[in-house]
Amino acid sequence: MSVPMVEAHGVHKSYAGVEVLRGINLTVERGEVTCLIGPSGSGKSTLLRCINHLEKHDAGELRVDGNLVGYEARGGKLYERNDKQICAERSQIGMVFQRFNLFQHLTVLENITIGQVKVRSIASEDATRRARELLARVGLDAKEKNYPSQLSGGQQQRVAIARALAMDPKLMLFDEPTSALDPELVGEVLDVMKDLAKSGMTMIVVTHEMGFAREVADSLYFLDQGVIEESGNPREVLVHPRSERLRVFLSKVL
Repeated sequence: MSVPMVEAHGVHKSYAGVEVLRGINLTVERGEVTCLIGPSGSGKSTLLRCINHLEKHDAGELRVDGNLVGYEARGGKLYERNDKQICAERSQIGMVFQRFNLFQHLTVLENITIGQVKVRSIASEDATRRARELLARVGLDAKEKNYPSQLSGGQQQRVAIARALAMDPKLMLFDEPTSALDPELVGEVLDVMKDLAKSGMTMIVVTHEMGFAREVADSLYFLDQGVIEESGNPREVLVHPRSERLRVFLSKVL
């Protein structure tokens, strides 16, 4: 039996004394698409940031591909990995943010090649070839010489996805990737994500797109006030919610 791609056991995280995650337990199998839903402030984005160690969790255990996130166990104690080790660990996890986070002074092509060259030490010609393949995959092969400011929001987000994929991640994290987009641009980003899911990429998606969650996700977790209120198959959870809190939430977003 292979180990799950992501495992969280009793994960806690606080900011300035306010507990944002209160004992999260979650499992994401390889090749699975998991959606996290819930109101703002429920801890969804914080959980994503802990999974790739952009934030340090305070207690509990997080593992990606069987390895502790950000720490290693020696002699029965946990020791935080050094910056080089954490960067190497993080390079295997793709992250797509709400606001794209592209380098504004670089062209589309340069945005996708820079990580390959500087982090993975891939030859420039090979990085360029890979970038062009990915731009074709997300339908933007004609935009390689453009700068982010010359693109629509949906196009920028597709570039951000291509940039993350260029690092050949074993896991992709999406933090509300369509929330900053005009409604008519949402579909083009969701189509790319659906294609990724079909290819077998393991994905964790924080989203308010219930149609996407119902159609694509293998599992769904509803977070509220730092705890998992309900979880299961999205086709069941979204149609027949058990908790009153989830019923109220869905009545506002569906």
